[in-house]
Order: sequence, then C-alpha cells, then structure tokens
Amino acid sequence: MSDVKKIATRDSYGNALVELGQEHEDLIVLDADLAAATKTGTFRKAFPERHWDIGIAEANMAGIAAGLSTCGKVPFISSFAMFAAGRAYEQVRNSIGYPKLNVKIGATHAGISVGEDGASHQCLEDLALMREIPGMVVINPSDDVEAKAAVKAAYEHVGPVYLRFGRLAVPVINDRPDYKFEIGKGVVLKEGKDVTIFATGLEVNETLEAERLLAADGIDAEIINIHTIKPIDKELVVASAKKTGKVVTVEEHSVIGGLGSAVAEVLCEEAPTKMLRIGVNDTFGESGPALELIHKYGLDAEGIYNKVKAFVK
Repeated sequence: MSDVKKIATRDSYGNALVELGQEHEDLIVLDADLAAATKTGTFRKAFPERHWDIGIAEANMAGIAAGLSTCGKVPFISSFAMFAAGRAYEQVRNSIGYPKLNVKIGATHAGISVGEDGASHQCLEDLALMREIPGMVVINPSDDVEAKAAVKAAYEHVGPVYLRFGRLAVPVINDRPDYKFEIGKGVVLKEGKDVTIFATGLEVNETLEAERLLAADGIDAEIINIHTIKPIDKELVVASAKKTGKVVTVEEHSVIGGLGSAVAEVLCEEAPTKMLRIGVNDTFGESGPALELIHKYGLDAEGIYNKVKAFVK
C-alpha cells in the first residue's frame, strides 16, 4: 500500500475550510489553542480576520459560536474530539443543540489512532455523545475526498453538525468520478451475498482490505460505507441485512453507542438480524504508535478478517 496516496482527514478539514472561506464570507472558524493540530491554521493564514483563537476554553468557544450563529454567521468550532465532544458537552447540548443553532463542530484526533497521546486524548465515546443530542447530524468521513465533501455538506446544512476527523494519514479511496456525498446516505462499495459489513471512518479502508482476504476464503461480503452515523441510512441498512442475513459493523469507537448501536437499533425494529459489532470493547485506549494500537485492538484488516470469518462460519 506504499504507493497509495495517504492524507489525514484533519488536513482535509483545514483545506476544505479554506475553499469554503473563499466562497462564503459568513464562515467563521474558532479554535481552542490547537490550530496547528486541528489544521484550522490553514484557514487562519488565508483569512486571519475570520479565525478566532479562543484559548483553552472549549466550553466558552461553544457559547461564542452559538452567539455568532444568531448574527448570520456560520461558525465552525474546532478542537480534539475529547474536548469538542467531551469537555464542551454541556454547552454543545444546551447552547447549540437545544436551540437548534447553525454551528458546525470540527472534531479532530478522534479514536485510538491518536496514538502516543494516550487514553486521556483517545476519544472513543464522541459518536455516542453527539448522536444523543436531538437534531445533531453526526458524520465520520473515511478519507480526504469524503472529508472535504462532508465539510461542504455541513456548511450547506442548516443546523448543528458534528464532524469527526483523524490524526493518522489514511488511503484515499473515494477518488473516482462517480463518488457522491449526501448526508444520511450510505455508499455501497462492493455487493455481496454472505455477510454485510458496515464500516465508518478509517475502518472503511481496513474493511476493504479485509474483504479481499475473505474473498480468498470464499466469503462474499457486501461492503457499505456509513459516513453519516446520524441520520443513518435506514433503508440501505435494512435492505442489505435482508439480502445477506448477517451483519457486521466496524468502527474506531466504542462498540457502545456508535455505528454498531445505530445499526442494531434499526435492525431490531425493522429486520432482526444476526449481528457482530467490531470496535473497542468497553475499555480505554493506551499510549502507543497508531498502527500498532489499531492492530492490537483488532481494528486492522487482519483483525476484521479473523472476526468476520469466525462469525460467518
């Protein structure tokens, strides 16, 4: 895979903000003393008058953004997922979610792929926290192409949006003419008949790699990219589950409250299906190189392959 182009989705976020900033003067970016890491520094360089560094005060940042949105601005607030979704949860819920304000949350450094920063910064609960807020759209893009499209879609959507980005550079897999991003619509990457694998974020590429291993064992897997955790594509989830009869979800997040839970909620009501959730199993992360952690927690192609193979057999 060394010849495959790799880009961290946090870089995609910064670049997309600049592109949108050139078209929309109402776009304001707020950061909490992490502009170099979240890549909003790219926007600051292009539009210094529209980039506000609030300092290490994430809750205050959420409140300021709420106020800006009532004055005709479209604010994007940025910090690590642990702070944007965790530390500022009350303000995001009460100041942004409750009044349904037009604020976008760009959360970077999510999941165990944060690596050496360790368990305190490896947010594995953010999708669950944000999914619980009424009216909040929750998006977890899989690569550079999808991340840029998601930022644009978030700007165009009227209402609160949570965008999840990663620190680790990941392969670009959606660079094709027919790619289309639409909030709430999953993408079928490969059709199959034996098992459906729903994946999100950086796990989409790992799942595609696992599919090749499964195919060599005669297992025909259907691979679906669920970039929007909320609203989830219920129609696609149900149709694919009925088609294959077995469902697996893969996410760089706790198995509690994220993609696995969202899919399970749909299926238990619409089409009860045998199901396996692959993710982090009710534990915290740890410090270490990102790729080694992904392997240790069974979230690389090899781990997905082994778990799906055992599940199907």
